Amino acid sequence: PKGNMAFTGKYEFEGDENYDEFVTKIGLPSDKIEMGRNCKIVTEVVQNGNDFTWTQHFPGGRTTTNKFSVGVEADMETMGGRKFKTAVKMEGGKLVADFPNYHHTAEICGGKLVEISTSSGVVYKRTSKKIA
Repeated sequence: PKGNMAFTGKYEFEGDENYDEFVTKIGLPSDKIEMGRNCKIVTEVVQNGNDFTWTQHFPGGRTTTNKFSVGVEADMETMGGRKFKTAVKMEGGKLVADFPNYHHTAEICGGKLVEISTSSGVVYKRTSKKIA
């Protein structure tokens, strides 16, 4: 069913809110903060039922890939490159994950990929438009 394939696609960074406040809060070093600001990250998602491959392509050729199945603990990597284990949940069409120092949700809203990360009351929102 089409509903299950809602996330599959390629999305290019369009805009964000509260970036500086959020990355400072989660302790990213300033060089990484600078690098990530208004960074045209392309997020590529392949969804096969409950199995996901979530790849972020950064300018300059760096990529991060997280592979996970909904409800199953998996090895993941944070924005700052830290490795950890978590089980991603599906709640009302949103993917929900608890990272070591932030809570993350991702959903498709009007054809856009909307990701929200929350840390100690700071809400960081990143929107990416579908390009493929």
